[in-house]
Amino acid sequence: MSSLRNAIPSRAHKERSQPSARKKFGLLEKHKDYVQRAKAFHRKEDTLRKLKEKAANRNQDEFYFKMFRTKTVDGVHRPESEANKYTQEELMLMKTQDMGYILQKVQSERKKIERLTASLHSIDNQPANKHVFFAEDREEAKELQSQYSKSEIPRTTDNIPAVIKRKTARSYKELEARKNRLSQLEKIYMDMAMKKELQKNGRKRKLTEDEIVCPTNKPVYKWRAERKR
Repeated sequence: MSSLRNAIPSRAHKERSQPSARKKFGLLEKHKDYVQRAKAFHRKEDTLRKLKEKAANRNQDEFYFKMFRTKTVDGVHRPESEANKYTQEELMLMKTQDMGYILQKVQSERKKIERLTASLHSIDNQPANKHVFFAEDREEAKELQSQYSKSEIPRTTDNIPAVIKRKTARSYKELEARKNRLSQLEKIYMDMAMKKELQKNGRKRKLTEDEIVCPTNKPVYKWRAERKR
């Protein structure tokens, strides 16, 4: 019976729309809209109630040292700016530590690339095993050739298993990715070293394109020669 009842087309029930006389009030609110609006209202009401209770139970003698470092602007607490939180020496030390970390990553990436390149080079240039047989006559030579012709044939790219081909392809892809990562790390290290040198004392100026001997897209600076005591 249920299958027959589903086979009979049923009428599509539509929700009542806003009457034409009330079009100016917008869409007619449905029950799900009311539920959503009521939940939001009660959520705000509960938040205000908790804040009022917290303010009523506040300790009048409450004190903490951050009160000295904050101020109220239009009723909103604004902490002091932390732009000059660290001294110049502390900033230089942090930059040196960051450069040391980047340099360590550069050296680690170079070693991984060297090991991966050596392993791939040994796989690509693996020499074929050779064994020399000596025969007394032509018949013995033909017999030896028929016995060892199949086993001594060196492998070519056609008879290499598919699993080894896939592993080799993945290794080459990993090598290319590591080379790109190494170039990015070297670029970051050079930029950090330049910023560190620019923060040091001493008069310096940026060279123009006419003054640069070897054209480059990176900025070039020249420091004024100073006498060292």
